[in-house]
Amino acid sequence: MLSRQRFLRLSPPGGRLLSTAGQTGLYPASPLIRHRPIATALRSCSPLKARSPASLSNFTTYSALRKRKDGFFDGSVEPLSEEEKKANAEKAKAEEEEAGKSKSSTSDTPSDNGGQSNAPEPPDGKGSAAGGTPPASSGSSDESGSSGGGRRGRRSDKALTKPVVPEIYPQVLAIPIAKRPLFPGFYKAITIKDPNVAAAIMEMFKRGQPYVGAFLFKDENADDDVIRSPDEVYDVGVFAQVTSAFPMNTGNGEGTGLTAILYPHRRIRLSSLIPPGGTEAVPEPAPKPAEESEQKGDVVASFEESAVEHKPEPPKKNAYEVTSFLKKYPVSIANVDNLTEEPHDPKSQVIRAVTNEIVNVFKEVASMNSLFRDQISTFSISQSAGNVMSEPAKLADFAAAVSAGEPSELQEVLESLNVEDRMHKALLVIKKELANAQLQSKITKDVESKISKRQREYWLMEQMKGIRRELGIESDGKEKLVDTFKEKADKLAMPEAVRKVFDEELNKLAHLEPAASEFNVTRNYLDWLTQIPWGMRSAENFDIQNAMKVLDEDHYGLKDVKDRILEFIAVGKLRGTVEGKILCFVGPPGVGKTSIGKSIARALNREYYRFSVGGLTDVAEIKGHRRTYVGALPGRVIQALKKCKTENPLILIDEIDKIGRGYQGDPSSALLELLDPEQNSSFLDHYMDVPVDLSRVLFVCTANMTDTIPRPLLDRMEVIRLSGYVSDEKMAIAEKYLAPQAQELAGLKEVDVQLTQSAIEELIKSYCREAGVRNLKKQIEKVYRKSALKIVQDLGEKGLPESEALTDEGKAALEESQKEKESKPEETSTEAAEKETTEKPRKPLKVPEDVHVVIDKDNLKDYVGPPIFTSDRLYDVTPPGVTMGLAWTQLGGAAMYVEAILQSSLRPSSRPSFEITGNLKTVMKESSTIAYSFTKSFMANEFPDNHFFDRAKIHVHVPEGAVQKDGPSAGITMATSLLSLALDTPVDPAVAMTGELTLTGKVLRIGGLREKTVAARRAGCKMIIFPQDNMSDWLELPENIKEGIEGRPVSWYSEVFELIFPNLDREKANRCKACEIKEKEKEKEKEKKEKEKEEDDD
Repeated sequence: MLSRQRFLRLSPPGGRLLSTAGQTGLYPASPLIRHRPIATALRSCSPLKARSPASLSNFTTYSALRKRKDGFFDGSVEPLSEEEKKANAEKAKAEEEEAGKSKSSTSDTPSDNGGQSNAPEPPDGKGSAAGGTPPASSGSSDESGSSGGGRRGRRSDKALTKPVVPEIYPQVLAIPIAKRPLFPGFYKAITIKDPNVAAAIMEMFKRGQPYVGAFLFKDENADDDVIRSPDEVYDVGVFAQVTSAFPMNTGNGEGTGLTAILYPHRRIRLSSLIPPGGTEAVPEPAPKPAEESEQKGDVVASFEESAVEHKPEPPKKNAYEVTSFLKKYPVSIANVDNLTEEPHDPKSQVIRAVTNEIVNVFKEVASMNSLFRDQISTFSISQSAGNVMSEPAKLADFAAAVSAGEPSELQEVLESLNVEDRMHKALLVIKKELANAQLQSKITKDVESKISKRQREYWLMEQMKGIRRELGIESDGKEKLVDTFKEKADKLAMPEAVRKVFDEELNKLAHLEPAASEFNVTRNYLDWLTQIPWGMRSAENFDIQNAMKVLDEDHYGLKDVKDRILEFIAVGKLRGTVEGKILCFVGPPGVGKTSIGKSIARALNREYYRFSVGGLTDVAEIKGHRRTYVGALPGRVIQALKKCKTENPLILIDEIDKIGRGYQGDPSSALLELLDPEQNSSFLDHYMDVPVDLSRVLFVCTANMTDTIPRPLLDRMEVIRLSGYVSDEKMAIAEKYLAPQAQELAGLKEVDVQLTQSAIEELIKSYCREAGVRNLKKQIEKVYRKSALKIVQDLGEKGLPESEALTDEGKAALEESQKEKESKPEETSTEAAEKETTEKPRKPLKVPEDVHVVIDKDNLKDYVGPPIFTSDRLYDVTPPGVTMGLAWTQLGGAAMYVEAILQSSLRPSSRPSFEITGNLKTVMKESSTIAYSFTKSFMANEFPDNHFFDRAKIHVHVPEGAVQKDGPSAGITMATSLLSLALDTPVDPAVAMTGELTLTGKVLRIGGLREKTVAARRAGCKMIIFPQDNMSDWLELPENIKEGIEGRPVSWYSEVFELIFPNLDREKANRCKACEIKEKEKEKEKEKKEKEKEEDDD
C-alpha cells in the first residue's frame, strides 16, 4: 500500500486512485526485477500542504476519505484498542518534535497549541494505519491531548516525510516459500491459497503493516501457506514487504486466495514460532541477536529500498504487540531477529577478485542466454547511481537470485553473513549456471551446424549437377541409373518376354521423379531383373574318374549311392546336360546326406547353394512376395540364382520331410511346381512376375523319412536311401576322416597322439551304436581334447611358455591393453580399442617331440567315461517266450525284443486272459491281437491236445516303454514269442525276424530291410527271417552288410515255425499240462477211494 501511495503522489492532481487489488500492481509479477529508484521524483514533488483538501483526498490511501467501495482491500477497519490509541498518540508527539527540527524547510513550524492545518479531519475521528500515512497520523482526537486543528496541522507537516521500514520488527506473519529462497532487494511473486492467510494479509494492508517473514521449506515438495513446526523451514529467511496483491479465484469462483508481490528488505532469523492455534515453539539453538529493541507504534513501509530512511525510534513506554490482531487468524507467527552482515574491507583483494570473476561470468552467461541478459540489464540500471564494486554483498545476492541452483546451495548463500564467504558461494552457483549455459549453447550450435552443413551440401550438389549438365560432362543420377541398367541388360541373354517387361519398367523409371515412392520400387525390381544370370551357365565336368575320386575323398562306403550318382553323371556326359532330375536322399541322421550333395556339386563343377525348409510355413519363402508389399523380396530359389550367378547351380533343399504348414499357405504345394521337371522350365515367382527357367538347376533334397513327405511331392523325386553304417564302415570312416580332423582341430596335428584301433572298436561297440557317425565324431573329438588338456597340464608353463605364443602384434596389443586398464580402467575409446586388437595376436605352440600319448581300449574310459552299452544284445540266452524282432527308426534300425510270460500256473479251473504293454500304438496293438488269435488257431490245428491258450493268463511286453512303437512288422515276432511260451521251448538268441502276419498265417512285405539288417549285424545275429516279398531288397544289400548273416525269406508262418523250432518234440508239445494235472488229480482221487474202500472192508 505504501508503494502505491508513493507512486500516486507523482500522479497528476486529478488522477484516479487505484485501490483494487487488480489495479494496484505497479510492476509485473516477476521475482527477479529490481526497479530504478524514484527518490529524485519524490524530491521534485510539490508539498502537500499547498494542495487543497480535495486534492489530498484524491491521493491518499486513507480508507475514510475514499468514496469508492469496490476495491479488493476496501471495507470497514477494526477499531484500535485503547492501548494502541495511547501508544500511537505518544509516538506521534515525539515524532512531531523531531520532524519539526529536521523538516523545517519543507513544513510549517507547529504552534504552541499544536498549530492549525488545512488538512481535513477524518470523518470517523480515528487515526488509520492505512499504508502510506506516516505513523504520526494515527491516533484519536479524544485521547491525543491536542486539538483537532493541531492534529490537522501536524498531519500536513508530516505529509512529505519519507516513509521508513522499521529497523526492529520482532514479530511477523511467517509465510513458507517453496523451491528457492528470497534475497533482499529482489521481487518474488507468491500464491496464497489459504483463505485465512489471505485474510490476514488484507488486514495487514488495512493497518499499514504489510510485512511478513519468508522462510524456505526444507522439503522441496512441500506446499502449504502455514508453518506448523520450526523444523519444516530453514531458520534464516528474509523480512519482506507485500508491495501489491491480486485476487485469485478458486475453482468455485470465490476469491479466497491471492497472488502477492514480495519485496525482501533484510535477512532475519527465526527465534521462535507460534503455529496456528498453538503455543510458541523454539527451533534448534541459533545465535542470539546482538541487541533487541521493542517496536513502538505503528509503522509505514516503502517498496523501494533506495528510498528508505531508517530512523531510530524513541524508547517505548508501554509495549504492546503490533501483530496481536493476527492471533485471531489460524496463521503462523514468527518471532524473528535481524541478521547483520559482518564487517568487511571494501579494498580487500580477495573480494575485488571474486567480484570481477562474478562480473566476468555474468558477461559470459549474458552472451549465451538472452533472459540473463535482460535481467543483468535491469540490475545494472537499478545500480546506475552506485558502483557494483562498492556493494559486493548485493552482487552476490543478485548472482544467487538469478541462477537456477539447488535450493540448499541458494539457502547457504542467504545464510552467509560473511561477505567474502557469500561471494564464494554465489560464484559457485553462477559458475554452474555458466556450465549449463555453455552445454545448452554447444547443443544448439551442434544442431545448427548439422542443419547448415546438410543445407550447404545440398545446395552445392544441386549447383554441381547444374554445372555438369550445362557442360555436358555428366548426366543426372536418374539418367545414369537408366544407362547402368541398359548396360547390364545388354550383357544378358534375356528371353523375349523378360526383355519386353524390362523395357517397360525402364521406361517407367525414366519418367518417374526420384522423390516418388514408386521410383524405389521400380529401381529394385529392375535391379533384380538384371541380377538373374539369364543365359549364363558354368562349365560342367562330366569326367567319371574325377567324380569317383571326389566321392571317395569325401565319403567311405555308400557304394549303391555312389553308383547312382555316377549313372546320373554318365547320362549327362552323353546328353551334354543333366536337366530334369530331382534327387532325394533319405536316411537317418549322421550318414552324410548333406555332404553328399556338396560332393556332387564339386564333382560336377557346379555352384552350390543350400537352404533348409524345416519348419517353413510361409509360401512367400518359395514363391516370393508381391511387389505391392513394403520390403518385398523374391523367393529363395531366385535369391540362389542371384548369389550363384549361373543358371545351372546345384540347390540343396534340406529337411524336406519337416516342412510346415501355416495360415500363409502350404509350402509343400508350392514345391510341386519347383520340383516338377515339366513345370519348372517356366517357374513364376510372385515378385519377378516373369517366367524363369529352372530346368537346368540340379535339385537335391534330404529327408530322414518319407512318411511325412506329401505323396505328390514324393512322386516327383527320385529317392535314394542311405542306410546306417555297420561297424566295419564306421571303423574305416573314423581312421580315414574323423580322427585326423579331430586331431587337427585339437591342435595336435604334429604331436604323437595315437588312437588305437581297439579304442575305436570299443567306441563303436560300447558308446556309439547309432546308424550315423555324428556321435562317433563327437566322442573322438572329446578324446583328443582330453589329450590336449593332459599335455598342457603335464608340460606346464615351462614347456609351453605363454610369451612364445604371442606374435609381435599381439604383444603390442597386450601392452596397450594393460596401459589402458592402469590409466583409465573405466574409460574406453575407439582408438584405444583399435590399438588393443590385431589380426593375428597368437601363433600355435610347438609341442616337444618327446611327448607321446596312446589311447587304447584299457584307458579309453579315462577320456570318455564308462561305457553306455555293456552288451551286444539284451539277452545272451533267451528264456521261453522271448524273441528278438527288428524295428526301423529315424535313427536307423534297432533290435526289439518281445517278451511273453505266464501270469499264473495252469489249473483245470483257470480262465484265459491276454494283456499287452510297452507304449504300443494302434497298429502294433492290432498286430498283437492278430498274433494271439493266430497262435490259438495254430495250436488247435497242429497240437490239438495242448489246451494251453484255453486256460493261460498271458502278459506280453515290448521293452523300453518310454519309446513309442508302432508298425505291423512285429507280427511274426509276437506269434513266435507266444508259441515259445506255449511250447515251453526257447528261441535261438542269434535269430532275428521281421514281417507282418495275417490271421491265416501269411507273411507280408515290410520296409527298412537294410536298416534292420544293419541292426541285426550290430546285435550279433546269425540269421534273419524276412518276408519273401523283400527278397529283392535283400539281394541289393552290399555284401559287407550281409557278411556273416543268413537271410531266410518266408511266405507263410509255417515256414517260420520250422526255422525256429526245427528239433521240436511234437509228442511232448501235444501234451497239455492242465490235462495232465487233472489226470493226476483223478488218479489220486481214485487211489484215495480205493484205499478208503479197503479200509472199510477190513
